[in-house]
Amino acid sequence: MPAVSFQSVSKTYTTPQGPFQALDHVSLDIEEGEFFGLLGPNGAGKTTLISILAGLARASSGRVLVQGCDVQADYAAARRKLGVVPQELVFDPFFNVREALRFQSGYFGVQNNGAWIDELLHSLGLADKAGANMRQLSGGMKRRVLVAQALVHKPPIIVLDEPTAGVDVELRQTLWQFVARLNKEGHTVLLTTHYLEEAEALCGRIAMLKRGRVVALDRTSELLKAASGNVLVFKTDSALPPQIAAVARVTGRIVQLPTEDAQAVERALAVLREAGVDVQDMEMRRADLEDVFLNVMANAGAGASADAMAGQAA
Repeated sequence: MPAVSFQSVSKTYTTPQGPFQALDHVSLDIEEGEFFGLLGPNGAGKTTLISILAGLARASSGRVLVQGCDVQADYAAARRKLGVVPQELVFDPFFNVREALRFQSGYFGVQNNGAWIDELLHSLGLADKAGANMRQLSGGMKRRVLVAQALVHKPPIIVLDEPTAGVDVELRQTLWQFVARLNKEGHTVLLTTHYLEEAEALCGRIAMLKRGRVVALDRTSELLKAASGNVLVFKTDSALPPQIAAVARVTGRIVQLPTEDAQAVERALAVLREAGVDVQDMEMRRADLEDVFLNVMANAGAGASADAMAGQAA
């Protein structure tokens, strides 16, 4: 039995502009003990899918099962199995950190778990903030408390929705060390993130969403194998010739150019020399998950455009 099963899940919202389909027949299973990544651009439907999983939104059609419990028909049982860390910083301003964790335990009927609360505080770097009011904490510290609240009832399935958005490097490292430990102990983890290097390092399998549809679903290693072999990286202050600019990824002075083989590198460099481009700090690297992601999204967009044109022609 999968830890989480999304079965042809669709969600349509009514807006002033008309119906908007946020999810379009999404089907995927997350196995027990997996570290699973859910990736996609803003508006792809990731948070909508997690909201349906957590019972915060109702699917227009389809089913979601959590260890066999339907999230609509058996909400309480399904919710007890989940620990959800939301994107938003939601907190009660009237309690200190330890009180907030004790109250969260009570919501799930958990008593006498002081030792586990102490372990959470220590593992997430909150031990010295246990008596601090939630209003006094920085954004990063509030984020740590949200993680602790999600884990306070020891859920078998941990859902992390952009858990490191806008937080410092220290918290990211602390969080991933702790979550990786829980995953090794058997907890299933579902992660959404825009930090693709995190997904590449942590997730055994990845699904990619675009416009509410699954456009890629495979083991991380297989997705990486499908990427073009190498990327030529260099810096320049010069304008790129059109044939290079059309395929390169440019961030400030840094240019990243996918290349199939050594001959492709030579051809690219010849074009750059002929155009008088000043190439600095040149290096080669293997294609990474960001390259895969951009390629999948571009191909999915091309497919959608082709479908639209076919529909108009019909």
